[in-house]
Amino acid sequence: MVLRGRADEQTLLPIGKNGWVDDAMDRTLDAVGPRLKRLRLQRDVTLAGLAKETGISVSTLSRLEAGLRRPTLEQLLPLARAHGVTLDELVDAPPTGDPRVNLRPIPCGDGSVVLPLTRRPGGIQAYKFVIPAGSDAAEPRLRTHEGYDWVYVLNGELRLVLGEHDLTLRPGEAAEFDTRTPHWFGAGGAGPVEFLSLIGRQGERAHVRAAPRRGPAEA
Repeated sequence: MVLRGRADEQTLLPIGKNGWVDDAMDRTLDAVGPRLKRLRLQRDVTLAGLAKETGISVSTLSRLEAGLRRPTLEQLLPLARAHGVTLDELVDAPPTGDPRVNLRPIPCGDGSVVLPLTRRPGGIQAYKFVIPAGSDAAEPRLRTHEGYDWVYVLNGELRLVLGEHDLTLRPGEAAEFDTRTPHWFGAGGAGPVEFLSLIGRQGERAHVRAAPRRGPAEA
């Protein structure tokens, strides 16, 4: 685990209205189950095999595919990675905003919203997450899956439970960690939290290029 220091504060314009949760998004979530089952059958993978790939139990996968349970953020990410599709392709979310960019916000069953920022499967994936207020009061359910995650907080406070550590990250702070470490995200404080995340496969990390040091003559 690596924690980064504070950067300059940022003020972001709100994206969308009512947290993007409307009737169209409800229909999107309701349609995820059959799509999950179709993708799994196309890959000729059993529920047990998919459970091993994603760290999600067989019973939960079965309920998701049957439409008896709506997927959460922590379930959608490893499922998209296992099936080799982008997150918005997995849920077939409706586009919004500038059509030249065609960003597709994706609501999750736990009230979170995900905005995929990359348009290709494979490689490092970039997302913006919005977790609503109140989720910090829930009992953390730590999860593990293959991959490496780098997070950067934009607004609000992010509670990150990482193994034995219970951390609070504020705007301008970042953390990176191996997602095989049990982890959980939630909104700290009284309001929602917005953060960016770069998620790669195991051993694939985001690298920050630093400016070269200036020599004495350049100072």
